[in-house]
Amino acid sequence: MSIDTGRPRPVPDEPTERLSDVDLAARLVVDAGTLARRLREDGLDVRRKTSVSDVVTEADDAAERHITTLLATHRPDDGVLGEEGTLVTGGHDRRWVVDPVDGTYNFVSGSDYWCSAVALSGPDDYLLGAVHRPVTGETFVGGSEIPTRRNGVPVTPLTPGDLAAGSLATYLHPPFLADPALAEPFHRVSRGAATIRMLGSGSVDLASVACGVHAVWCQHSCPEWDWLPGRALVDGAGGVCTTVEVNGYDWFVAGRPDAVDQAVALLRG
Repeated sequence: MSIDTGRPRPVPDEPTERLSDVDLAARLVVDAGTLARRLREDGLDVRRKTSVSDVVTEADDAAERHITTLLATHRPDDGVLGEEGTLVTGGHDRRWVVDPVDGTYNFVSGSDYWCSAVALSGPDDYLLGAVHRPVTGETFVGGSEIPTRRNGVPVTPLTPGDLAAGSLATYLHPPFLADPALAEPFHRVSRGAATIRMLGSGSVDLASVACGVHAVWCQHSCPEWDWLPGRALVDGAGGVCTTVEVNGYDWFVAGRPDAVDQAVALLRG
């Protein structure tokens, strides 16, 4: 697998080579992340979406346009769903899910805890994900048919673990703590771990889970772009991924075998 960590390359009118899904996914996130980082250095126009911590920038929009242009060139028959509004109906059942800047609040705050992420789903439960962290230079690719790799090197396969002995990566917007239907399962699962990490980029969290840094990640009500790229990485590392309904909300859970079962049991109470 070749990974280019330089600046985004010009998009040709016609593809000069047939990139594999793996190489294309890596190029998409590296190009998008590099573009977003450069735009951040130049200064950003920030717009609020739903709350003070839910924002979007011109970098999100530009990075998503860059990804969709590349996909139109290299995979014109594939569908596309982008966080910032892209919706392309494909000619068959392959679809790319795009999160051009995951962790936008961190991004605009100057933190390095953000990434660009994509996932490709297809027939027979095919799933491929790619995540790139521009500030650290890390690129993760993996999925149902390829072991997860970090900068081209396979990660150590995940082994069974105990949630009580590991960290839990999660996120809950503070206003939701007032809703017992969310707060109670959140408190139960949080107390079951050795410690919690709540930094606000689901795809970065899940890449860390795939590398064995966290035992489990869980979050409620995830859109596809916050779940599928990282889920693919955890799948490709030998982890367990599941969704469980609690009090009318879907919770998305991924991590080490056994530890995921423990987290699900705590969520359910």
